[in-house]
Amino acid sequence: MSEIPQDLKYTKDHEWIQLADDGTALIGITDYAQESLGDVTFVELPEVGDSFESGDTFGVVESVKAASDLYMPVSGEIVEINDALEGEPELVNRSPYKEAWLIKVQLADDANTDDLLSADSYREIAG
Repeated sequence: MSEIPQDLKYTKDHEWIQLADDGTALIGITDYAQESLGDVTFVELPEVGDSFESGDTFGVVESVKAASDLYMPVSGEIVEINDALEGEPELVNRSPYKEAWLIKVQLADDANTDDLLSADSYREIAG
């Protein structure tokens, strides 16, 4: 059974998002996603300052099994990337919700969080 923390929001594409009170959010991939991928060997992330719309591809996670696109759950600008993943992509397998967050974004003024799933709703998809 995949770990699905209650305090996060989720997407149907298996990204998680942790919204902060300051208008920023951390984004990563779920435990279910990393289990499906297998051993992660490489993570390609955007540059700080890049902006994306909700649904845009913002990076790629590669594993011994496959490469999988990463999709933005909300519109916003990248304010930080997790540099640790460059040298240690296996963090995604070990700690998908803590150490292996992927990006931090400043939410756009019109960022829509209404389509994000609760933990319970995501559990129905991920099992």
